[in-house]
Amino acid sequence: MSDRKFEILETKERVIADNDVAAIEVRHMLKDKGVFMVNLMSSPGAGKTTTLLRTIAALKDKYRIGVMEADVDSDVDAAAVSATGTRVIQLHTGGSCHMDADMTKRGLEGMDIDDLDLIFLENVGNLVCPAEFDVGANLKVMILSVPEGDDKPLKYPLMFKVSDCLLINKIDTEPAFDFNFAVLRSRVLDLNPDMNIIRMSSLTGDGFDEWTEYLVRMIERQIRNGGNNEDH
Repeated sequence: MSDRKFEILETKERVIADNDVAAIEVRHMLKDKGVFMVNLMSSPGAGKTTTLLRTIAALKDKYRIGVMEADVDSDVDAAAVSATGTRVIQLHTGGSCHMDADMTKRGLEGMDIDDLDLIFLENVGNLVCPAEFDVGANLKVMILSVPEGDDKPLKYPLMFKVSDCLLINKIDTEPAFDFNFAVLRSRVLDLNPDMNIIRMSSLTGDGFDEWTEYLVRMIERQIRNGGNNEDH
């Protein structure tokens, strides 16, 4: 029996529990507004913004799109999105390495989503912290670029476990790198048997239709389910 005379408070568990409550509020907000939200995650340089810009170009005539750009600092990505005419809000995390549900809720309130159908949250670039925080999105999408290597499921398993869709980006660079897609696929499916894996290049457009068609199916499924986003 311990004789310590002080209390130990597990702060991370409390933070996660509070975040989960806020994530439920975000889900209710999205459902009430009839909006589908995608949480787009990756490490820096994997191609989030390029993928986002090409996705906007492909779907802008079908859906009214908004974007929340999350960064520790800078507004470079928000400026690139704004140049397309898409509604965008820049979210600075104040040094935090991820978005949480409360930040996301405030971002949604700040950009006015009443007349939007589809919102992308471009999360802060890393494969660790964003995986731990549910932001209330309907779909969690992660991007892994070929130059990063096929060992990332071994190093960052949680990101692969929580995501619904994995975009293997920069497939046009495969000849220059030691990247084994079969090995990667096996490692990913060991962690998450339900993962949708799509190979593409956001630069050349190779395989990109498969991604946008998948996204449209997910959006239309929610519409058919009356806003219920439990079934991916």
